[in-house]
Amino acid sequence: MHFFSREAFSKLAPLGAILFDVDGTICDSEPIHYYAFREMLQEVGFNNGEPITEEFFSANISGKHNEEIRKFLFPDWDHNKSTKFMDDKETLFRSLAKEQLKPVDGLHELCKWIEDHGLKRAAVTNAPRANAELMISILNLSDFFQFLVIGSECERTKPFPDPYLKGLELLHASPDNTFIFEDSASGIRAGVAAGMPVVGLATRNPEQVLKDAGASLLIKDYEDSSLWNILQELELSIAKKLEA
Repeated sequence: MHFFSREAFSKLAPLGAILFDVDGTICDSEPIHYYAFREMLQEVGFNNGEPITEEFFSANISGKHNEEIRKFLFPDWDHNKSTKFMDDKETLFRSLAKEQLKPVDGLHELCKWIEDHGLKRAAVTNAPRANAELMISILNLSDFFQFLVIGSECERTKPFPDPYLKGLELLHASPDNTFIFEDSASGIRAGVAAGMPVVGLATRNPEQVLKDAGASLLIKDYEDSSLWNILQELELSIAKKLEA
């Protein structure tokens, strides 16, 4: 993937912090969410019993907060009934995730680089806390992330900037020295609105959608050479900061 804005990252020197989304960003969880929604929606007769497509999932569910999804899928349902559906779906997701969840390629090498360079880091997600904590635990990153910010625990969820601004506040970090990893248009818009460059992971969502949302760089995974080229450039500024 060749689309990137070098200028957006050169302004970060010296790099001080990195913020990560969770679903689809540190792990390819979207297929598990898609499966859970597809099976459960078919059971309740959604879409006249026809299974939802991946395109429908990507356009209407992926990256969104559960309250937003609930209102979209079940505008005519009683609040308690639709909330229970979402809770049951998350229970199914967590059950499947324990067996199926895998890190995005190159994640642990990137995390080691971040630790070795003394950067601050936090996970910032629209996922329910139970989901986020489970995924981070499965990936053995509970000690890596210094903070976990949950969108529903902020005043507004992504695509508003509030969760990312909360992450900066907890880390005592500046948007001038921080960038974000995201995989959804909603999350990218949140990061851009919070004043930071966003690296978009095209794990599932179309590249053009991520680009249109404002991503400064698109990568396939954390082994992507374009990411490491930028990190090597930023490495020089980190070294100078440590020497000062």
